Amino acid sequence: MASATGIPVALFDGKPSVGRKFLVAGKGGLNITHGEAFEKFTTRYSGPDQPPALWHELLTDFSPSALREWAADLGVETFQATSGRVYPKALKAAPLLRRWVDRLKSQGTTFHMKHKLTGITRGPVYQLHFSNGETLQAHAIILALGGGSWPQTGSDGEWTSILETLGIAHCPLVPANCGWEHPWPEKVLTAAEGQPLKNLHVRAGDQLAIGELMLTQYGLEGGTIYALGAALRAMENPAITIDFKPTFTHEQLLRKMESVRRNFLDEARIRWKLSPPAHAILSRKTWNDATSLAHEVKHCVIPLTQPRPIEEAISSAGGICWKELDENLMLKKLPGIFLAGEMIDWEAPTGGYLMQGCFATGTRAGKKAAAWLTHQDREVLP
Repeated sequence: MASATGIPVALFDGKPSVGRKFLVAGKGGLNITHGEAFEKFTTRYSGPDQPPALWHELLTDFSPSALREWAADLGVETFQATSGRVYPKALKAAPLLRRWVDRLKSQGTTFHMKHKLTGITRGPVYQLHFSNGETLQAHAIILALGGGSWPQTGSDGEWTSILETLGIAHCPLVPANCGWEHPWPEKVLTAAEGQPLKNLHVRAGDQLAIGELMLTQYGLEGGTIYALGAALRAMENPAITIDFKPTFTHEQLLRKMESVRRNFLDEARIRWKLSPPAHAILSRKTWNDATSLAHEVKHCVIPLTQPRPIEEAISSAGGICWKELDENLMLKKLPGIFLAGEMIDWEAPTGGYLMQGCFATGTRAGKKAAAWLTHQDREVLP
């Protein structure tokens, strides 16, 4: 966005090559956005003290359809799956990344690898300090340093100390869109580890998520628990409540068991069509009547101990507080420094929303950095 205006742009990356986290996302097919209705789409983003209309404005400036058009302009066709998720037809990230880099180079962007940022010095012209000992100058800076997930790709969160030194407040980086831990009995793991629980209603407090879960050796993974991450982190004693049969009422389940007088769980497995992992979870207790078993099927509480480490998370929450930024995503205390992506304190569920959020904030930061330079009428350094 910035280089398209003709302003010289230099891109620095601490790794030997760019787009490493982008390529990691491509291992799942590269879900770049989602095709749901725009008004619902804008509600998917959350964060403390987030400006109310912000995401509506950001996504209006660079919408899901605009992202698909951008990819098409690079020669990468996309498609919308039945889930609403949008992917490149090739289901790979590398072809899109290559064409993206070629476009940037054609616009004059220069690439500087193995340049990890270690500090910024204030001044009329900012000085950027890198791990290789180099010091460079810039009138405008866009920081897109990532959150704390997948640190091996470069987003290790070490930038927090750099901005703290400059007086910029942030919320601690914590895992989001991640699994949660629960100590399963060995018999449950033997029967159900790695098997999906489908068509569930899962609650954390008053938040509801619909979809799937998967039992793992350490607890639970899956889209529903990812979507409930913020609610779980806010709970003193985190727990989820599972409805294994959301299309049936408690009374309907009981009617299917009217003639049963013993072996309640075995009979329920057949009459209620319980999946093997659901049956395994319910087998942790002994059931002597259909009423209490039906209640458990509709209201199974699973206490959770903690989220999985941030290194394993799909994304992270926390980051630079919204109060530090103006509507252009520029730091109020450091005019000319703009932020984009996951280093700002927002989060969203999986499904293309994370990628779209990074593109939308990058669009705003790139355009406004270019406009700020023009407005300031500053001489751009070579």
